[in-house]
Amino acid sequence: MANETSLFIGGESVPALDGRTTDDRNPYTGEVHAVVAAASPADVTRAVDAAQEAFARWSATSPSQRRAILLRAADLLEARTPEVVRLMAAEVGGVAGWAGFNVMLAANILRESAAAVTQPVGEVLTTETEGQLSLAVREPLGVVAAFAPWNAPVILSTRAVAAPLAAGNTVVLKPSEDAPIAAGLLIAEVLHEAGLPAGALNVVTNDPADAAAVAQALVTDPRVRAVNFTGSTEVGRTIGTLAAQHLKPAVLELGGKNALLVLDDADLDHAVNAATFGSFHNAGQICMSTDRILVHESIAEEFTTRLAAKVASLPHGDPTDPGTVIGPVINARSAARVSELVDEAVSAGARLLTSGDGPTVLDQVTPDMRIFTEEIFGPAVIVVPVADDDEAVAIANNTEHGLTAGILTEDTRRGLALARRIRTGIVHVGNQTVDDEPQAPFGGVKASGYGRFGGRWGVEAFSATRWVTIAGGHSHFPF
Repeated sequence: MANETSLFIGGESVPALDGRTTDDRNPYTGEVHAVVAAASPADVTRAVDAAQEAFARWSATSPSQRRAILLRAADLLEARTPEVVRLMAAEVGGVAGWAGFNVMLAANILRESAAAVTQPVGEVLTTETEGQLSLAVREPLGVVAAFAPWNAPVILSTRAVAAPLAAGNTVVLKPSEDAPIAAGLLIAEVLHEAGLPAGALNVVTNDPADAAAVAQALVTDPRVRAVNFTGSTEVGRTIGTLAAQHLKPAVLELGGKNALLVLDDADLDHAVNAATFGSFHNAGQICMSTDRILVHESIAEEFTTRLAAKVASLPHGDPTDPGTVIGPVINARSAARVSELVDEAVSAGARLLTSGDGPTVLDQVTPDMRIFTEEIFGPAVIVVPVADDDEAVAIANNTEHGLTAGILTEDTRRGLALARRIRTGIVHVGNQTVDDEPQAPFGGVKASGYGRFGGRWGVEAFSATRWVTIAGGHSHFPF
């Protein structure tokens, strides 16, 4: 029997006002995993009501209390690791290793946010006025609208709420329709159990047909003072436009067309292992996934042969099987889109180096093929030989996206010089494209978004700077 879930508003599980529900399906079996409350814009208003009401209390909560709640939540989340492994397999097709990583990183995001609570929140400024004390003070914004995707659901829902809460804001979280529990209701349960006051975090789940209306109601509510969104560039443009129209700051972490440069001095064993991980971890459904491997032509043939052999050996299928490395993509629509990109490329002359029923490696891909320029977001990667470092940099930068990149070389000085020429928000020298740490500034440039999550940058994104002065005496005025 499928689970039944409700909205989480004002510290309570409540049905949608009109009683509507929607099905949350297992991407591997197609069966209904859960029956989820389907919010309407009226439910969004209820959630913002609760967040607005809770703001005064939460923003005035002492730093030590806020820190203790976030630290307690981290421990509670880690204790639920076996549950999360089962949940992510059933809800998003995540394999056990990926689910465990989600819990580990999410718990550390909570701990990093807890540490940020007691960091300095202002500074003393110089002043031209004799005897005056001049201060720059950071304060919470109010209610924050947060959107979390399905692909790394526990990590990205936690990231969406942890820094805003640490800064003293309250939050209304809208998780992806493909992961309403793992990307929303789970973190609300954990934080509520840890002692977060009622209304400080609220979660509204919805039917896919209502996504645009629910998002619009949330972003445009005048009491919402900031927005964060992680997801596709297409939807991010809409969210960012709405926020801008209502003069609200936004942090947008969007798609990527990430390049891995394999230089002629790279260690081939390491390069093959790194490229396989970067391309196929979580079935390639990570914003940081390697989409393009740009390999020096002097080693391209050997590298490509070894990569294809390794990828072909990866076990794929049932995410509940402990031996599975690559689980299913999130839904039939996504599978069809990836297959279309691959089939179009092969029809136009690209070479398929692995069998068609599993993870895919292609070469002989040309710039006029869609798979060369469009984000794949699935278990496929293209290999492109390059003549030299300059050509690799030119291809890496020839995209509207700019999230992350990797450079595999044994010469770190050479790697760093190339890193400075690649236009991405993140770059890893000596490693592949996928990495995340809670204390590091995370985000992209160009169509990969703007703003940063992580560390002090995340807290700064969800707080406002005020100028406060204290006069040293009575001023003298000219009239």
